[in-house]
Amino acid sequence: MSVASSSSSQKLKVGLLGATGTVGQRFILQLAAHPQFELAALGASSSSAGKPYIQAVQGRWKQIRRVPDNVAQMPVYECKPEHFAECQVVFSGLDSGPAGPVEDAFRKAELRVFSNAKNYRTDPLCPLVVPLVNPEHMQILPYQRQQVGTKKGFIVTNANCSTTGIVVPLKALEAKFGPLDKILVNTMQAISGAGYPGVSSLDILDNVVPFISGEEEKIEWETAKILGGIKSDKTAFDYHEEHPLKVSAHCNRVPVIDGHMECVSVSFKNRPAPSVEQVKKCLEEFTTEAQKIGVHSAPKQAITVHEEQDRPQPRLDRDWQNGAGVNVGRVRECPVFDIKFVVLSNNVMIGAATSSVMNAEIALAKGFLS
Repeated sequence: MSVASSSSSQKLKVGLLGATGTVGQRFILQLAAHPQFELAALGASSSSAGKPYIQAVQGRWKQIRRVPDNVAQMPVYECKPEHFAECQVVFSGLDSGPAGPVEDAFRKAELRVFSNAKNYRTDPLCPLVVPLVNPEHMQILPYQRQQVGTKKGFIVTNANCSTTGIVVPLKALEAKFGPLDKILVNTMQAISGAGYPGVSSLDILDNVVPFISGEEEKIEWETAKILGGIKSDKTAFDYHEEHPLKVSAHCNRVPVIDGHMECVSVSFKNRPAPSVEQVKKCLEEFTTEAQKIGVHSAPKQAITVHEEQDRPQPRLDRDWQNGAGVNVGRVRECPVFDIKFVVLSNNVMIGAATSSVMNAEIALAKGFLS
């Protein structure tokens, strides 16, 4: 199904789980006026069920933009499949606690689930898709349905917000210069990544917290699954087995609202390593499948390369292209590895809701939602 044909036909009815949380609120803003998707059902905890959305988020709406008028009076349901029967796609902004069994129940009810939660990222049947990197991993979906016994239902996950930012430039470098050998990343992650109420103000103001539970491990294994291929029979991922990646991550929480900054050093297997100018040119020219097929949420420029010595910066660059691309700056030689650079990504957009929505747009364009 082409993007043109899908956009000219009736919109797909979609549901949203975890609609009242901070990630769910970002989904609301992404979907309220989407040209291909129509929000038809909202799900949240039993304490919110039965209320109009505007009442359910009273005192908890934390976005600069107001609740969209066409969503404000929508009823909120419990996250049970029977309330979402008319939906062709369900997005999940659930916390990891309830996400596992709830998303599985929706899949078994023949719903297509695009999840921001971590629960199925390690599942060997579930594609872990960063839409600017590896949408080809969705080719495993027919096999997933076969193995779990569904006709239409499946689960696609997007990556951890900190992983998402770095794998876009890493993909560009591998595609141009061959396999990477070692990757060292030091993150400075925004407080919005911890949800609401998140990190106490007494812990984060005038401070940096050098630990985020589970975050370093996620970066270190997710990178291999995302950058690796899919087996020729479309039944498994290769986890970068031919050229194993060595990834080391340090993760820190910093007093920034939105926007994850990451300092990355990489070394290449092939010698000689590319020059700084070759790397910059590669990143600037990187084009993704999402851009080529023209899905609605894709950025015009996947990677924006900054020449200023003090850019990118969260406050100045996180909302560029509606936060759908990534920003790279300070590309320079590394005396220990080969090349080092700084990456900025909007953790609540391309690192969360935007990735899930873009994944669904790609799935629609490629016929997985037929």
